[in-house]
Amino acid sequence: MWLFFITQPSMEIFDTLFFNVFQYYKPTKKKKANTIALYYITSLQCSLLLLSGLFISAFLNEMNSVTISPGNAWTLFVMACLIIIFKNWIQYSGKKRKVLNAKFNSKKTSEPYNIWLLWALLISCISLSITILIAL
Repeated sequence: MWLFFITQPSMEIFDTLFFNVFQYYKPTKKKKANTIALYYITSLQCSLLLLSGLFISAFLNEMNSVTISPGNAWTLFVMACLIIIFKNWIQYSGKKRKVLNAKFNSKKTSEPYNIWLLWALLISCISLSITILIAL
């Protein structure tokens, strides 16, 4: 019998990235800081989903295995992106964002991530996805 201990981490990595972007833009763009951070985290999650899907597709192509048609794969990707958009909109708007923001502000033990590094992460995920997509 396997025992699984499910522990809820205090903050996920995407929450940390969201609040790093949010805290960076809050002093200069008070009203748009949440929107910018929401767009950032949603596009990062969708680009990571695309990148992982393309890696799996490239691997299965090398193994000469056909599991799903390209049209169905793109449909599945768009549906997953819509779910991510809705989930992030619910999670990072309203009361839950304020609770997570309070947790983030109380855990100021580490240095926040560099904003240029965060944007470079997003751009590199997108450019790597485009490169793999062209190679397929």
